[in-house]
Amino acid sequence: MYYGTIKKYDIADGEGVRVTLFVSGCTNHCKGCFQPETWDFCYGNPYTEETEQELINALHDENIQGLTLLGGEPFEPENQRELVKLLRRVRAELPEKDIWSYTGFVYEKDLLAGQRKHCEVTDEMLSLLDVLVDGPFVEELKNIRLIFRGSSNQRVLNMKETLKQGKPVIYIA
Repeated sequence: MYYGTIKKYDIADGEGVRVTLFVSGCTNHCKGCFQPETWDFCYGNPYTEETEQELINALHDENIQGLTLLGGEPFEPENQRELVKLLRRVRAELPEKDIWSYTGFVYEKDLLAGQRKHCEVTDEMLSLLDVLVDGPFVEELKNIRLIFRGSSNQRVLNMKETLKQGKPVIYIA
């Protein structure tokens, strides 16, 4: 897996001050994407054990509320397989931190068992998230007034409640 950027003090991609990891690789290719360079699976830097440790170290800052995964696309199967290891570690070492992820895929259409982006670690990855912002960016539905998303088709889901209730539960409308 490759990544484009790590932001250690991000206030735009989730609640509070966050550490964000922008992974590389995306097959969505949304028109109007704010980072089309991240579509390339080899864009940026290789994700290594040192990269993971850098993220963990940054998350130890008491001013940081949590971790956000962005892209590119965190839910491309090749990215999921690496990211689930990071999420396990964050949950084990820093259980007080929350975890958000963005995806251009739609939870119930793309990520559930039998769907096109579901792989052997998808269910676990989803279970480790607090919030999932799902849906492709649609330029014609762009709305700069929305909180934590760029177009009105995207949803901010409470993943704990979504998994508990077996249907998407909105976190922020």
